[in-house]
Amino acid sequence: MKLFYFLLLVLLIGAIVVFAFQNKEEVTVKYLDRSASFPLAAVVGAAYVLGMFSGWTIVGLLRRSFQRVTEHRH
Repeated sequence: MKLFYFLLLVLLIGAIVVFAFQNKEEVTVKYLDRSASFPLAAVVGAAYVLGMFSGWTIVGLLRRSFQRVTEHRH
């Protein structure tokens, strides 16, 4: 089973490398009155990391809130 997970990880990393290699063109990101150009792969990677971080934070907040509501007061 460890070999299967290792091969799955290698396949995923390979797909990421191919995506990054094939998407080298730059895209312009605009926010308010500012803009900057980045490679498409970097924008996708940053969006993934920010989404992962925000999802992790929200899940943590919900878990703590649920624990506070359900804990018994002695």
